[in-house]
Amino acid sequence: MENYSPRLKDKYRNEIVPALKEHFKYKSVMQVPRLEKICLNQGVGEAVSDKKLIESAAREMTMITGQKSVATHSSKDISNFKLRKGVAIGVRVTLRGDKMYEFLDRLIAAALPRIRDFKGVNEKGFDGRGNYTLGITEQIIFPEIDIDKVTNMNGMDITFVTTANSDKEAFQLLKEFGIPFKKQEKK
Repeated sequence: MENYSPRLKDKYRNEIVPALKEHFKYKSVMQVPRLEKICLNQGVGEAVSDKKLIESAAREMTMITGQKSVATHSSKDISNFKLRKGVAIGVRVTLRGDKMYEFLDRLIAAALPRIRDFKGVNEKGFDGRGNYTLGITEQIIFPEIDIDKVTNMNGMDITFVTTANSDKEAFQLLKEFGIPFKKQEKK
């Protein structure tokens, strides 16, 4: 168990690095973009009136990622939303290292295929600096979640932070990891 390495971490070292090095003609392996972290964020707007929603969202997020989630708090008062400064309004988790690769593996192999009418993830989620954000509408696509215990459906944002300098490099990196992007229609 002590020399365990996640499957996608090995795939990155042995297959993805040489493929990207050749594709983008990098001179050194250190130039090859890598996945730095995966950030999961779930906004629970109804939590303003019901505090139990944050607890259940935090529990679900912890089950999905295998790492304790933290509540996010509002930074200012917004009267239209009946929101006070410092009220918990969501949960988040930042994954790095082996847990990040484990989560990515489960996301690609188990969770994404469970989405209804899934045709691939949208490739418009890049931010121009080599990071990609993917929105998920229901948390029940993760096999760790027991559907019978879910009180309300919450979506979440999953952000892949890479060291890539451009969206093209980040897209190629994530595609090599196996993230199923939608097929482009030729016009």
